[in-house]
Formats: sequence, structure tokens, C-alpha cells
Amino acid sequence: MQTNFSPALLADPHMQASEKILRSCVHCGFCTATCPTYLLLGDELDSPRGRIYLIKDMLENERPASPEVVKHIDRCLSCLACMTTCPSGVHYMHLVDHARAYIEETYQRPFADRLLRATLARVLPSRPLFRAALLLAGIGRPLAPALARLPGLGPKLGAMLALAPRQWLARVATEGPGAFPAAGAGGARRRVALLTGCVQAVLAPQINAAAIRLINRAGVDVVLPRGEICCGSLKHHMGREPAALAQARANIDIWAREIEDGGLEAIVVTASGCGTTIKDYGFMLRDDPLYAEKAARISALARDVTEYLSDLDLPFANPNSLIVAYHSACSMQHGQQITTQPKNLLRRAGYVVRDVPEGHICCGSAGTYNILQPEIAGQLRARKVANIERVKPDIIAAGNIGCITQIAGGTSIPIVHTAELLDWACGGPIPQGAPEARRA
Repeated sequence: MQTNFSPALLADPHMQASEKILRSCVHCGFCTATCPTYLLLGDELDSPRGRIYLIKDMLENERPASPEVVKHIDRCLSCLACMTTCPSGVHYMHLVDHARAYIEETYQRPFADRLLRATLARVLPSRPLFRAALLLAGIGRPLAPALARLPGLGPKLGAMLALAPRQWLARVATEGPGAFPAAGAGGARRRVALLTGCVQAVLAPQINAAAIRLINRAGVDVVLPRGEICCGSLKHHMGREPAALAQARANIDIWAREIEDGGLEAIVVTASGCGTTIKDYGFMLRDDPLYAEKAARISALARDVTEYLSDLDLPFANPNSLIVAYHSACSMQHGQQITTQPKNLLRRAGYVVRDVPEGHICCGSAGTYNILQPEIAGQLRARKVANIERVKPDIIAAGNIGCITQIAGGTSIPIVHTAELLDWACGGPIPQGAPEARRA
């Protein structure tokens, strides 16, 4: 793609990086075949190629974001299926992240939208505030029909209430900080940090508990560092770049301290959306003279839990032949290019794994997308659930809490994290809702 950025604009490292991405696009349109919003809406501007044209025009001409541009960029899930499909290697993720930050700087959203986004950015990354919000959701659920009629906000508030669990979620030990040493490990100690996370730690603490047990069984110590906060993913994808980078720097300092104190062979992540962002810290902070090197080091240590477990000797002593539909989160398959390790681990554990038709298409979760774009997210969930049910599984496995919550709202088939099924096969507890094991 031909570009016409002025020398003054190209002096900005962000503009320089985006211009390079734009020039790599050859207009082939392969991306339209795998873009969820284009498949649903059929609008070229709701495809990666169309959004690239909008972003180019906006950035190149230093034009403040318009309502039309904002509408189509907001509709992007950042599922990154286009990057897997693109034959030219267009790094759409970095381009749309820059566009979102630019929108945040140059566009004033309607008041109700600003209020909702500010609330999500404040509440979701904070475990205490998120837990309090869930309590309020329980109180407000009877008001859902009335809230749904509020102009603009109604459907989004309804989506928030629908996603909130109905039971009180107490704090558990795996919210950290803390250390979980492997039993009986002698000699040189192997040690990893496990990302505690924010939303997942509250909604599904059993996921990190399962991951800790699995890692400990392989003789590796696990630490949940003191002071660790949200990875910054949520704010990053809402265009709140300064706040996201502040969270990244804080975590980098904490993990760097752990490396110095006891060494870390990996930073293990059980939410693939978080993992994609942490693996991108090196790029996000590439121009920061104080953090560029440290950020690259941290990104190099980040591993999805299934990526890390694939290299460990796990004692799968409780095999069963349950049929598992494996849902590969977009952040896993497109963001991190992890496709075979989770399925291979499940098969090693004795499960019968079935791929989901149209497995490359997003379920509609995408961070806060299912709240901010509830209609499109609902259509994508219905499509995903229909494809999952076609393979007639006993249970669904996924590696991202957003996907788990989203899909669970559309089917009666139990859905759990991959780590929970692996832990069960090693003698751990039966995942909540799991059917009776079929002994091999």
C-alpha cells in the first residue's frame, strides 16, 4: 500500500511503526474470509482491509477520529484471525492498537459511553472493585428489564448483568500473594511465577489452583508475587495507552525482582488474552529507555500454561475417554500461534478431543466486546455454540476466561479451563459441572 506520511509525522515512533505496517498490505482481501464482523455484516469497512484504509486516512492526514471511523474500529474484535490469514504478514494488531489510542486522544465519545468505558477500565482490573460490582449486579438483576430500556446504555447494561455469576465468590489463597513449593523437590529448585490475573482470579479461582497443582506435580515451585496487578490488556485494547503501560511497567518491576531474588524459568499465564499482551510488552515499551530491555526479557519468559506444561512430565494416572470439544481462544491461536499443545496435552491425558467447526471464528467475548457490542457478540456466540454442539461433546475446554464465560451463557454443555481437565486426569478434583468420567 502506498503511503504519504509527512517527515514530521514519521518522526513519531508510533506513526513510523504504523506506516511500515500499512505499506506491507497488498489489498489482497484474504483477511475478509476470516473476519467475524465482515462475515456477519458484509460491510467492507467492517473488514480488516476496510479498517486499514480508514486508519491510513486518519493517521496520514492527522485527522481527528470521526464517528464513522470510531464505529468501525469499535466493531473490531481484535481477534487477529486476519493476521493468521494474511500472506503478507501485516501486523494488524499493532496497527489497530495504535488507532485505538489515537481515537482516545482525538475523539470525545457521548457521555454515557465515556461513563461506561471509564467504569469498566476502573472496575475490571481491580479484584476488590470487581467483587463488589458482582454483588451490586446481584442486587440489580431484578431491574434488568427496566435497565434494558435505557437509551444507548440499556443493551450494554443488560449484557453486563447477564454475564455476572449468580453466586457470591469468596477470596481464596490462589489470589496470592504466596508461594507454592513442590513437594519433595531436592537439589536445584525450578521456579515459575504464575500470573494471578484480575477477572479470572475472582470468577474462576479453581483455574489457577489447578495450574499450581499441575506445575507442582512436575517438581516446579510456583510463586504468586506480591504487588502484581492487572497485565494492562483491558486498558490497552480500550486505547488507554498511558494507563496500560503504567500497569505493564509495574508488573515488569515485580517480576524482575522475583528473577533477582530466586530466579524464574517462566512467567506462566492461564488467561490467553493476558498472555498475548504480556508477550507484547517488549514492543509496547520498545521506546522506553528505562524499560525496553526489561520488557523484552519479561516477554521472552511469558508462557501460556499449556505451552509450559507441554515440556513437563505429568503423571496422567486417572485417564478417561470423555469427548472434549476444544475451543481455541483467538488470543491463543491467532495472538500467540499456540494451536497443537493444548489438544496434545488433553489427548495425553486420555480425553477424546474434537475440533470445533469454524474454530478460527471468534466467540464474541474479546475482552469487553460482549459488553460494548452486545448484539454482534450475541450473534457470534450463537454461531460458536451451534458449531460446538455439532461435535456432540461431553464437555468443552478453553484457555481463556472470557471465552469460558461467553460460551457458558449460550449452552448447557459444561465448559472448563484446559488446566482443570489436565489436573483431573492427574488425580485432582472433578471440574464443576463435569460429567461422570468414561474409563478408558
